[in-house]
Amino acid sequence: MGIAALAACGHSSPHLRLDTGSAPWPNPDHVDERISEAGLSSASTEALTIHYHAHLDIFVDGKSEPVAPSIGREDRSLFSPLHTHATSGMIHIEAPTAEQITLGMLFTEWGVRLTRECVGGYCRPDTTIETYVDGQQTQEPPSTIVLTKGEEIAIVIGSPPASTPSSWDCRANIDPALESPFQCADFGP
Repeated sequence: MGIAALAACGHSSPHLRLDTGSAPWPNPDHVDERISEAGLSSASTEALTIHYHAHLDIFVDGKSEPVAPSIGREDRSLFSPLHTHATSGMIHIEAPTAEQITLGMLFTEWGVRLTRECVGGYCRPDTTIETYVDGQQTQEPPSTIVLTKGEEIAIVIGSPPASTPSSWDCRANIDPALESPFQCADFGP
């Protein structure tokens, strides 16, 4: 697994490391510090004043890779307003106040490198990296993509999948023991 210090990327905690290895990437370490590094606060419970969901797909050479199930949270005792509960790729935004939440914040919490040139250990020009929002390719740096309700984000590394998703069938792709089907309303019928 490749590792780079966050300090090398302009962050303030030199002991926190960014994963610069290949997918799949594991759950992060130092969760509370990574939440702070992302510019977010944490609490012992989920805040539901602002509550919506987006979805992230990661494809490496056409194969879907899981999103870590405990980004931005530790068990049921520590929660960021930005977190995951399962490997489905559903991103939970549950905040006490309205905030602009970005894909870069999620990757900071995850501890995985995300720049215009690299995702984890995959870097241009050796590897093609494309980012899609709701099925449309974007030239926006992936770290600056603002997460919105029902949004489908796909990061395609290397060879693309047979088709790049423009939406996500939430009900068909979650484990109801880990994520509530009620949360699927954000993704349409």
